[in-house]
Amino acid sequence: MTTIEGNLQHVRARIATACAAAGRNVEDVTLLAVSKTWGADAVRAAWEAGQTAFGENYVQEAVAKIAALRDLPLQWHCIGPLQSNKTRVVAEHFDWVHTVDRLKIAERLSEQRPEALAPLNVCIQVNIDGGPSKSGVAPADALALARAVAQLPRLRLRGLMTIPDITSDLIAARAIHSRAKALFDQLNAAGLGLDTLSMGMSADLEPAIAAGATLVRVGSAIFGTRPPKG
Repeated sequence: MTTIEGNLQHVRARIATACAAAGRNVEDVTLLAVSKTWGADAVRAAWEAGQTAFGENYVQEAVAKIAALRDLPLQWHCIGPLQSNKTRVVAEHFDWVHTVDRLKIAERLSEQRPEALAPLNVCIQVNIDGGPSKSGVAPADALALARAVAQLPRLRLRGLMTIPDITSDLIAARAIHSRAKALFDQLNAAGLGLDTLSMGMSADLEPAIAAGATLVRVGSAIFGTRPPKG
């Protein structure tokens, strides 16, 4: 068994235990392996261990990996901050974007999504804990942005994504994640039909699942300590 295979088994066991504790079906939580800064060989090893969905933060690095692994049936998620000059590349290569926080970005992604591809799955990134230097729309503005994004023809609005500050206090972490779940429910009550709540990482996937996460983004617990970028 490879290290990555063993790590994936451990993470899946954590997810299963968290789901059981929350009274949830483990099939309702998707594991996204965050492979940023790791090479194509590491992604291939994870795929051989049964992982198919991968998250990338750095667009150019990701595009090279996508090209190197075209022989595999992988699903690619852009989970890093997205600037206007990168939207075309993302629209042409990724299956999901989790970090839509401005209508301008969403409009560019829709305009640049090739007709030959399925609509691009997107999540609205919400600054759920109010950090002044963080990306993400304010919770009070999420409904208006979501409604606008839902009207764009080449996008499929799937849900919300959050990256709150990591805390060792699991009760506090669950409280913050529960605020995201409450916002998710509010948007669905407004008729948006969302199905994805992307929150929780290696350190806090248990409180995120307890609060209602449907997708957890796990990197270091699968691949190990990240090599320096560059």
